[in-house]
Amino acid sequence: MGDDDFLAERFEAHRTHLRAVAYRMLGSLAEADDAVQEAWFRLSRSDTREVGNLGGWLTTVVGRVCLDMLRSRKSRAEESLDAGAPVPAAGADPEQDALLADSVGVALLVVLETLTPAERLAFVLHDLFAVPYEEVAAIVGRTPTAARQLASRARRRVQGAPAPDADLVRQRQVVDAFLAAARGGDFDGLLEVLDPDVVARSEAGVNTGAAAVASGAISYARLGRSGRPALVDGATGLVVLSADGRVERATIFRFVRDRIAVIEGVTDPAELSRLDITLGWSAGS
Repeated sequence: MGDDDFLAERFEAHRTHLRAVAYRMLGSLAEADDAVQEAWFRLSRSDTREVGNLGGWLTTVVGRVCLDMLRSRKSRAEESLDAGAPVPAAGADPEQDALLADSVGVALLVVLETLTPAERLAFVLHDLFAVPYEEVAAIVGRTPTAARQLASRARRRVQGAPAPDADLVRQRQVVDAFLAAARGGDFDGLLEVLDPDVVARSEAGVNTGAAAVASGAISYARLGRSGRPALVDGATGLVVLSADGRVERATIFRFVRDRIAVIEGVTDPAELSRLDITLGWSAGS
């Protein structure tokens, strides 16, 4: 086995842990995979022969990548509320996605969306993954005492947050299952979350019936990677933002008996301007 293969094998041994860290940091399975892949790129370009704890080193790298991504969201107003070695597989498994999402809990992710990037990192790394404050401090560029204060402040907000509306939480779970099935090409999984008479409409046209909508679900797989969770006119939805923070597309999901009954896509600027959009998906937003 060559050095590159050995490095990739060592990385794969830590992938599940790194993905779990990134998902709790970012609240998005697609973005978590992006963060883990960036950690691989950085590992493949680094000399880690003197690194005694590769898992800790990779956790720090993922933490820094996620922190940059969270700060980028804020700079783009998304939070209103490097090769040669064989690249490891992306690990896009709908079943594993669902297990990971269930293990975290939608309610916790709702509350984490309300924290600042530094608070979220401190809370997730220390409270959920037992990373020492000294290591957290190095990532956020503060003293260990300041890192402790960040985690403490985040902990109080998590413990004192009201429970999100159960219907919206359930709807978000259904949308996440729909997107995971679309990414994995799971036709049966799509049919499970679609109402038999579902209607999908946009400026491009209308599709009706679960089979027809499921057959065209590849477009929703792309949306699942670029879309940000949102409340759109009070309904569960996704929005795609431009580089400068403008809403370029909104998708609204409406439900009948815990199944998606309407999927409405909006891209017309005039229509978008009339929508009441709240990024994030806390019922209290």
